[in-house]
This record gives sequence, structure tokens and C-alpha cells, in this order.
Amino acid sequence: MPKTYNDIYIDARKKLRDSGIEAASLEARLIMAHAAGKSMDLLLRDMGLYTSDTVAEKVFELVGRRLEGEPVAYITGQWEFYGMPVTVTKDVLIPRNDTELLVETAITALKGRKMDARVIDLCTGSGCIGCAIAKELPATHVLLADNSRAALSVAKQNVLKNRLNPRVTCIELDAMAAPPMMIGSFDMLTCNPPYIPRADIQKLDASVRDYEPIEALDGGEDGLDFYRAILHKWHNVVRIGGLMIFEVGIGQAEDVMVLMRESGLLNVGSVKDTQGIDRVVFGNV
Repeated sequence: MPKTYNDIYIDARKKLRDSGIEAASLEARLIMAHAAGKSMDLLLRDMGLYTSDTVAEKVFELVGRRLEGEPVAYITGQWEFYGMPVTVTKDVLIPRNDTELLVETAITALKGRKMDARVIDLCTGSGCIGCAIAKELPATHVLLADNSRAALSVAKQNVLKNRLNPRVTCIELDAMAAPPMMIGSFDMLTCNPPYIPRADIQKLDASVRDYEPIEALDGGEDGLDFYRAILHKWHNVVRIGGLMIFEVGIGQAEDVMVLMRESGLLNVGSVKDTQGIDRVVFGNV
């Protein structure tokens, strides 16, 4: 018997909810839209219409992958970050809401002060941070840098998806190495580096540990390797008075701020997330 999109959605939501997935309603809609090849707006408009068995079969194949632990963002290849559509693959981390605070901190620092800033985003992954800054501040020029060609391929897709070229460009660079001479100088450096202590990676939720790229999580023995390297080697690419802004893990803010002060940064401070956790740290060169 033919089913409507809404019938299939209700069945999918129940399977997800019964397995303990908190965002079952949202995830069921995302899977439905992906299986049907529709935007969310079109899906919601067509919920009362009948659809083919092919769509129903595709939905339940994708729901099965989700029930095995695969994150919905990797299943659909899409996510949203700072109100912006983002392509994701298993070569990049799924953008987190926590990271929007880094973007907000950067935008607040530039808005009304340096609207045409040149920004570099190290360890860019999907490019979500740099793209969001560029989208909110249309006079900025942003360089997205990563040592993974696969990640940069995703970042380039997101630059094009959000119509940010030619203001946003991508370059293959290793944040742990010294910057090349030709790179020039910047008004701001942003970075959400790998910061999970190596011994803690096996304790992560299976949906993270088993699906997201380990190289984007592993911050060394104490989780601070990238902060040390970037503060030591990239300090001079930021212009005098410019800002370095980092996301940090829970309980890392104080240690990273000490490293920032030791590297000569001024006005070092932190920003708390909605749970009262120091999530972003910053300092002036």
C-alpha cells in the first residue's frame, strides 16, 4: 500500500526515537529530505503526498546506518553551521555548535573595526569557520589552510556552495610547521585544532571515535601540541595588534592562555559557552 512522506517520516522517527536518539524528529526529517532529493522546505510542503516504494526503502536503509552509529551528517553529506549549509564527508569533522562561539568572537572583534581584514583559518577541515566569517563580513579575505588534501577538497566545495569565491581561498599547509614566506601577513588567525589528549580518544562516543577522522581529534599526549606549535611558529604572520583566536577543549583554557602569554600575546582572555565552559581563548599580537 502506498505511503505518504508523512507516513514514512513517522515510522523513521519512531525507529530513531526507540533507539534513544534525542534529535529523532530532526534526524528523521534530514534523512527523509536526503532520500527524496528534496530541500527541507519542499519536503515539508509535500508531506501529505504519496511517494514511491523506492523512497521508503532508501529512508529505511539510511535509518539502519544511523542505528548502527553513523552520524546523520555523514549519511546525508550535509550539515548546518552558523545558519550556513555545509558539505561534510568522513574526511572532516562535523561542525559543532560550540565552534559557532569562535566565529562569533572573531566577527565581534572585526565588526566596525577592521571590516576588510585578512584572516587565516588553520586546521580548517570543512572550512566552516572561515566561510562563516567571510559570509558575515563581506569585505574580508579569508585563507583556509589544512594539511589534508581531502579536507581541502571539502572546504573548496563549501566556498563554492556559499558563493564566497574569490574572497575565500584554500591552501595546503601544515599548522605544525613554520609558515611559508610567501603567505604574507594577517589581521587575524583562527583555529579549532585537534585537542583531544591521545589517551582519551578511545573514551569518546562511538559515533565520534569510529566515524570522524582521528587526525582531526588527536592533540598529542596532553592535547596541547597544536597550540604550542602554532603559537611558536605562526605568531609572526599576524600583524601587530592583530588577534589569534582558538577553540579549546573542556578544562584546557587556562593552560592554553598560559602558553599564549608565554609566546608574548597581550590582552589574553577567554569566552564561555552557553554551559559556562571556557570554550574560546584569544590574545593580541
